[in-house]
Amino acid sequence: MKLEKRIPSGREKDEAAIELLAKLREKLHSENVSTARLAAFNLSWKQEDGLDILKETLEGRRFSRTAKKAAAYGLRSMKGRMKKMAVEVLKEGLKSSDRTTRAACEKALLLMAGMAPKKPSGGYRSKSGRSRIRSVSRKGGRPSRSPRRGASPNRRG
Repeated sequence: MKLEKRIPSGREKDEAAIELLAKLREKLHSENVSTARLAAFNLSWKQEDGLDILKETLEGRRFSRTAKKAAAYGLRSMKGRMKKMAVEVLKEGLKSSDRTTRAACEKALLLMAGMAPKKPSGGYRSKSGRSRIRSVSRKGGRPSRSPRRGASPNRRG
């Protein structure tokens, strides 16, 4: 997906900072979830500029599910004075009409509160209906013995 150029906010100190933010923004929109999460984490350290980029990604309709989940992760990873603003962005995301945004924000807020989010059930069987592993007896009379270590199978003694 081709991203349009971001308008600098005026807070960036030099051209290198603008380039770094552009590179992190591009990586945030990667289809590789590891790359996107790493970029989101790095953006979480970039104060207002990082918050702007993560908020833009979370609220945008044209961004992928991976990017939105990574943006929520980045907002959840914010520290210090930015954490309060990040929580506000996540709470705004709960009111979004986009279900991907709502789900990502809900999970991030639950994790920030220290609660585990509900996991969807994975199979068609319930845990109580799971079969147990049972030992099966041999058809012969006595159980077989394994040969002693180091002894050849043809020699007895």
